[in-house]
Amino acid sequence: MKTSDFYYDLPQELIAQTPLERRDGSRLLTLDKVTGEWEHRHFYDLPEYLNPGDCLILNDSRVLPARLLGQRLPGGGACEVLLLIDKGEGTWECLVRPGRKMKPGARLSFGNGELTAEVTEELPGGNRLVHFNYDGIFLEVLERLGKMPLPPYIKEELQDSERYQTVYSKVLGSAAAPTAGLHFTPELLKKIADMGVNIGYVTLHVGLGTFRPVKEDNIEEHPMHSEYCVVPPETAELINRTRASGGRCVCVGTTSCRTLESFAAEDGHMEPSAGWTDIFIYPGYKFKVMDALVTNFHLPESTLVMLVSAFAGREHILNAYAEAVKERYRFFSFGDAMFIH
Repeated sequence: MKTSDFYYDLPQELIAQTPLERRDGSRLLTLDKVTGEWEHRHFYDLPEYLNPGDCLILNDSRVLPARLLGQRLPGGGACEVLLLIDKGEGTWECLVRPGRKMKPGARLSFGNGELTAEVTEELPGGNRLVHFNYDGIFLEVLERLGKMPLPPYIKEELQDSERYQTVYSKVLGSAAAPTAGLHFTPELLKKIADMGVNIGYVTLHVGLGTFRPVKEDNIEEHPMHSEYCVVPPETAELINRTRASGGRCVCVGTTSCRTLESFAAEDGHMEPSAGWTDIFIYPGYKFKVMDALVTNFHLPESTLVMLVSAFAGREHILNAYAEAVKERYRFFSFGDAMFIH
């Protein structure tokens, strides 16, 4: 299967640069994965598509303010460091700029010296290991000095960093938001729970590999990035109970989907699990757990378009995307949503 099979034409002006004031006021394109039929709704209509006895699975990962802007020492030239993976004892794997000036031994300063660092190693592929020095608790220093690492297609500065967090985010560790969940409000979640839909949580820390383009012509040759995820005992039990009673497992976002599909047994049974996943879901994949999906619109030729195509069929997905473009939906992180059922 070719990467070009998942291309669609997207006008630049449809890429949402800012979030709507009302989270659940975004538009919602619902898609029947069997018939390919769609409806135009709003996100606050989502409860109409859920049934008592279903379970809604949310990714509670919280985005780190992982983008640090500082100076190189001793000269004072500007630098940028993006934290990717905590390696322990003050060392992180990072993306750095300017790369040619950030060789091992380079010293860095952030926040007028409140945080200092040294590049200790250059990794294959160009990432760096950076060791940080600070007083107190690193995450508290990061909250003061760090900025939200927005996706590369968002050019505008975000005024309220909480708007790039889901209202239920809890576990710090993501380099990007699990964006399907950005549409939920506490009131909408309460309405869903009150109608008899059980809500469960998993954690998948989103890596920047989620934005990595597929460069191979044959999608099966694409090396998938790894991300750390957790299915806690109460969520595994909820999913097993829901499926045994005939309810649906509704995933919010491709991250929740990938977490469950990574750890489910072939018959869909879930056990509490934790570990790294590099699961790559594309057409031909047989879903074990997920029955319906809340998701955003995704980049052309991306692994995420391939995932939703595996769930609903490539032709249905590309037709739905063409309809969304025609109707001027907003795309990507701050854009509108789909419900595939």
